[in-house]
Amino acid sequence: MNISHELAELDGHDQLAALMAANRHPPIGEMLEFYLVELERGRVVFEGSPSRKVFNPIGSVHGGYAATLLDSACGCAVHSSLPAGQGYTTLELKVAYHRALDEASGPVRAEGKLVSLGCRVGFSEAKLIDANGRLCASATSTLLIFPIEARH
Repeated sequence: MNISHELAELDGHDQLAALMAANRHPPIGEMLEFYLVELERGRVVFEGSPSRKVFNPIGSVHGGYAATLLDSACGCAVHSSLPAGQGYTTLELKVAYHRALDEASGPVRAEGKLVSLGCRVGFSEAKLIDANGRLCASATSTLLIFPIEARH
């Protein structure tokens, strides 16, 4: 899901909107079967249903699944607020696990919100909610903002 040349001239919100409209997903979302389902400037929601393929050895969903959804939600909340020509990468992700996930937890929703955005750093937060409306995990993130060139 590299941002193609034609999308590079759009701001972050419009890039994500164009990808959603074209039903294009990043490889990590395809592999773990979670998708961007809501988009506003400064707010995104990813949704997925954890399956046995993301279980850890003790029979529950691996914490990395929740962390990946939360990292995506935090990152794309910032992405949706960036001007054209700007990119980002996660500098720090702090995850708190509140309740275990299993196959009956889904669909789960990771809602990310922008907290603040500067010229070089963005801050965001996210929460992961199960199908019963229970908080399963939460995260805060610090992201580095930088100029990017279009990939041809």
